[in-house]
Amino acid sequence: MPIIVNLDVMMAKRKMSLNELSEKVDLTLSNLSILKTGKAKAIRFSTLEAICKALDCQPADILEYRKE
Repeated sequence: MPIIVNLDVMMAKRKMSLNELSEKVDLTLSNLSILKTGKAKAIRFSTLEAICKALDCQPADILEYRKE
């Protein structure tokens, strides 16, 4: 898939665990894990906003487009 999710990279830069992020954005660990591993088919803007707020980053820091 040409959309790459760099959530794990941003979490590492901010030294934040999946559990901590889950609590801050009010998402289940399983849903965050699906997003982190790139298996998600979609993401709500409200979820993306909450993640960006918790990690103090921009959407482009998390989502990346690469040509196949």
